Amino acid sequence: MIRLAIPTQHYAWGSTTAIPDLLGLPVTTDPVAEAWMGAHPSAPSRAVTAEGELGLDALIASDAATHLGADVVARFGGGLPYLLKLIAADSPLSLQVHPHLDGARAGFAAEEAAGVPVDAPHRNYRDRNHKPELVYALTPFEALCGFRAPRRAAELLAGLDAPLAKQLHGVLAAQPSYEGIRAAFTQLLDPATRPSPDEVREVAAACAARLEIGSPSPRADRTVVLLEQTYPGDPGVVTSLLLNPVTLQPGDAMFVPAGGVHAYLSGLAVEIMASSDNVLRAGLTRKHVDVAELLRNVDYVAAPPIRIAPELFHGATRVFYAPVDDFELSVTTVDDDLDHPLPGRGPRILLCLDGEITIASTGDGIETLRRGESVFVPAADGVLTARGRGTVVQADVP
Repeated sequence: MIRLAIPTQHYAWGSTTAIPDLLGLPVTTDPVAEAWMGAHPSAPSRAVTAEGELGLDALIASDAATHLGADVVARFGGGLPYLLKLIAADSPLSLQVHPHLDGARAGFAAEEAAGVPVDAPHRNYRDRNHKPELVYALTPFEALCGFRAPRRAAELLAGLDAPLAKQLHGVLAAQPSYEGIRAAFTQLLDPATRPSPDEVREVAAACAARLEIGSPSPRADRTVVLLEQTYPGDPGVVTSLLLNPVTLQPGDAMFVPAGGVHAYLSGLAVEIMASSDNVLRAGLTRKHVDVAELLRNVDYVAAPPIRIAPELFHGATRVFYAPVDDFELSVTTVDDDLDHPLPGRGPRILLCLDGEITIASTGDGIETLRRGESVFVPAADGVLTARGRGTVVQADVP
């Protein structure tokens, strides 16, 4: 087992306290949006060894068979297939989509051929991988994810006294299918048809007025008002009426497939995803926006958010199986001095969320983790057990 030093990402929408409190970092005025535990070259964790620190990506590359195991190397090559994160949203973040595998490979190749530096702010594809992800809430977590049923979106727009809302209602009423959703979504975002800031503000004002008189959907109207306050005049404000609202309570999990449009609004969560830093944005952000690329990658079929129910493993562990091969997430809570077996036998990353837990392996490794501490467990370390009092989250490969 190898201790990890965890890099953090500082974006404007982050929280100044949530991640620092969990990781035991100094609290400053600088918002901390994410903490990364993994080997992605954009921000690899640092492996703390007797010889000093080195990037987890470099450590794995030095002996992939030992660190990943023969099965993972055969399936994914010489890199860790997943990336584990903490995410803390103090304000809404971008309307976005993550690409499918074919799209990521093509997009990466095109930007490489065009000579776009991999760390350029306007780069879309920083790697060749897809990016499905699973979110596990640590606090109440608010999000928008996937498209509403077209008829429901039309109902929300029907009661709004704003020209843009009336236009979009007409589109959905005429095409109550994914084609209508595609047309409305494209109209809002495409530079050739996107509404003006004044038109967006009119919709937000209509939602605010409807809230005052008794809205049939106060949650949808409050979201529009919130987004307008945060990103005034951005067409993404209105697209929220096309999307499913989601509230995750602590312990709830949601899967976001590649191609699934989403925007996180607030809360602290653990995220696990395929090892990728590919994000296609269309609004609600001050970062690079590429509407055309997002529209090429989005899935328009309306569907409810994919909530993942856990399966119980040996009583103390809840395992969240996502419908992908790259990762799975488990959460173990113990409150005794017994040894509780943990699932998984490949490369694993563990993060202690609370308390103090001792992790032991059949390879004779042993580490005691306290709140905010993390380790990488090579495949060669074998089966793990946990004892103590607290909660630990584990990322591994199915």
